[in-house]
Amino acid sequence: MKRRTLDFTFAGGGLLLVALLVVLGCVARDQYNFAKDYVKTELGAQRITFATELTEEEKTWKPGSKCLVENAGKQMETGAQAECYASYFIAMHMRRSAAEAYPAGTYNDDTYATMGGKRSALQKSYDAALAGKGADDPATIEAKKQLDAATQLRSTFQTGETLRGLLLTTYGFSIFGDKAGLAANVLFILAGVMLVLSVAGLVHAFLTKPDEVVFG
Repeated sequence: MKRRTLDFTFAGGGLLLVALLVVLGCVARDQYNFAKDYVKTELGAQRITFATELTEEEKTWKPGSKCLVENAGKQMETGAQAECYASYFIAMHMRRSAAEAYPAGTYNDDTYATMGGKRSALQKSYDAALAGKGADDPATIEAKKQLDAATQLRSTFQTGETLRGLLLTTYGFSIFGDKAGLAANVLFILAGVMLVLSVAGLVHAFLTKPDEVVFG
């Protein structure tokens, strides 16, 4: 086989690969732009703004809580901000609500799901006290107080966990977008490398003597 023919073959194949890599890179870049714009639009529509004045507890609840300080006063527009708000602001306030719910310290490890059974048990206790001792009995009043506290906390958990779930889902969607952006960059770099190699192959082909033979 003539060397020039081999060079043209490899260079032509390289150029076709460049075209394919560019197309794939453009698709990945488009997905990245879509995800970024979608997340920004959807989060912006919620008009969630990070608090400018934070308590010491909010700043130091967990190591990652410093993101609340970094985003103080900013409107939520990115997946990273959504993850920060969900994991360190909403979660902290839910834990504080649980710790402060009457009787204090009873619901520290509970969630919306676990509160269902506890509230049902308190409802039965209250109904039994009301039927047996009347509404003015101290035991009935105490049972009602605990039932109201559990009901309010469960409602808080429902609202908080729903918002956390939505924000963390948005964060996950943004991560896929970031991965698409990274893939686009890699594909464009590979396309650039292949383009250089293909051009080098074409230059070599024109510089090679027409009758030079390889593998012959």
